[in-house]
Amino acid sequence: MQYREVPKTGERLSALGLGCMRFPTIDHDPSLIDKDKAKALIQVAIDNGINYLDTAYPYHGTGIMEPGQSEPFLAEVLTPEQREQINIATKLPSWLIKQENDMDMYLNHQLERLQMECIDYYLLHTLNRQLWTNLKDVNVTAFLDRAMKNNKIRNAGFSFHDNSVELFKEIIDAYDWSFCQIQYNYLDQNYQAGKEGLNYAASKGLAIIIMEPLKGGSLAANLPSEAMHLFKEENMQRSPAEWSLRWLWDHPEITTVLSGMNHMSQLMENINTAHSTHPNGLTDREHTTIRKVKHILQNKVKVGCTGCGYCMPCPVGVDIPLNFSYLNTFHRFDDRTTQQNTKIMYYVTLSDQEKATNCKECGKCEGHCPQHIPIREKLKTVTQSLSMIL
Repeated sequence: MQYREVPKTGERLSALGLGCMRFPTIDHDPSLIDKDKAKALIQVAIDNGINYLDTAYPYHGTGIMEPGQSEPFLAEVLTPEQREQINIATKLPSWLIKQENDMDMYLNHQLERLQMECIDYYLLHTLNRQLWTNLKDVNVTAFLDRAMKNNKIRNAGFSFHDNSVELFKEIIDAYDWSFCQIQYNYLDQNYQAGKEGLNYAASKGLAIIIMEPLKGGSLAANLPSEAMHLFKEENMQRSPAEWSLRWLWDHPEITTVLSGMNHMSQLMENINTAHSTHPNGLTDREHTTIRKVKHILQNKVKVGCTGCGYCMPCPVGVDIPLNFSYLNTFHRFDDRTTQQNTKIMYYVTLSDQEKATNCKECGKCEGHCPQHIPIREKLKTVTQSLSMIL
């Protein structure tokens, strides 16, 4: 495994980290982790040198307002020996904080759920302007100082989900962070913190953790034929996922790339890529190929949903991420047969309650979306595009 240094501490983290938001589940219920399969993935990951596992308070739950099953699952399956080999990262549920004592309460609850005395890497979750303002008002920096002094956390960081690079820089400058977590991939160079934020965080000595490296899997599967042709022209046996990860690890500023690998084949492919990829290793021609693929995809994607599920559950039962997945699949391919099959699958696999047509436009989902997608508007696009009338 390739390891990269945390500048402020000298600690070495695996270039590939295991995201614990998308473990295999039973009957497609996110709150029912398939424990045997997930445990096997964790075992193989650790055996192959992955030493950074990323979880959060709501992961594998029914929504972001309630605790999920990811944290207690890790406590259940990790052996004492494994626990010594790895770093656990989890996150303060920022949207639930109303007063200063809430932060201590949630941290203590997470320590109990994880069965840990000290969390290795602790993040303020999904910061945007509203959440950051609220956290400042309840003295979040004093809370972080207190938690570190009392040895409840070792490293303080934050994950960022706002479109203002200036806000990102403001947060960077507000505290002596060890690390930050941003969404970054070859399609999102100018999205949220983006390349400017990446460079700024690196200049301040922060370790940089990457989330959504494959944009919810959309950069790993079902790419347009013209994009796949460009990749194949390089005469390399690389999958789209490998191209995406190699592009990220080409950046020396990046410390760890998180991937929510829920199949053993995905895990082993990404481990092998991490073994063989190093900073500044891509050729000029390979960079040009990726830029061309990026241009193709930018013209195809209709909605930038990553499938994180923060918008769920919908009060009336609309499956928002799945609706958007079908919309993007429909527009990603130009051939009539694939588009017709996508429409058929949309109508067969989603109930009337789950379809976009059931949206009552309450707007609750939009307040939780870290991508700031105008969900109500885009659900209307789903209905328009996936009508069975051709």
